[in-house]
Amino acid sequence: MEEEHFNHNKKIIGLTGGIGSGKTTVAEFIEELGFPVYYSDVRAKEIVNDNENLKNDIRKLLGENAYDESGRYNRKYVADLVFNNDELLKQLNGLIHPAVRLDFENWVASQSAEFVFKETALLFELKLHESCYKSLLVTADDNIRIKRVMDRDDKTYREVEAVMDKQMPEKDKVKKADFVIYNNSNIEDLKAETEKTVMKLTDLVD
Repeated sequence: MEEEHFNHNKKIIGLTGGIGSGKTTVAEFIEELGFPVYYSDVRAKEIVNDNENLKNDIRKLLGENAYDESGRYNRKYVADLVFNNDELLKQLNGLIHPAVRLDFENWVASQSAEFVFKETALLFELKLHESCYKSLLVTADDNIRIKRVMDRDDKTYREVEAVMDKQMPEKDKVKKADFVIYNNSNIEDLKAETEKTVMKLTDLVD
């Protein structure tokens, strides 16, 4: 019974950040510090290919073309379909997010660390922060984020801007977050800031 009790007392830290903020880099630094990180967005990409019930539900919603001939999720087709159709996107998320949530709960139960981090792009949009012990936002100035994504993904300024326009404004996220890391400088500063913030988080319960 003791182990089960321990599972329920884990401190879940929600880690989020908009496109180009550096949230994944921060997540990797957190892992280097010895804390487990659940990558929601990565797992979602795997689950849409691995979960047969979910695959069937997605095909029913979006048609057979949602998966290619080899049975792999057709990401570009789906993205084009839902990009300007909020209702369809909502329905798709209504299928994917519960599957990811269940996967996350199983993952948490398998961890022994007191603090675990849940990395997700939509922490505040989906109100996932409400079930977290604390929330941590990684952010940067818009122009810096746009340049990073242009360099990384070979996208135009307008393409990146269109994606950012669909996301919750940074100022709203800053208001909601318990901790904020500003990533406007270099990788060394980001690492130092991450270490300092994680120390603050763990000090809360010492």
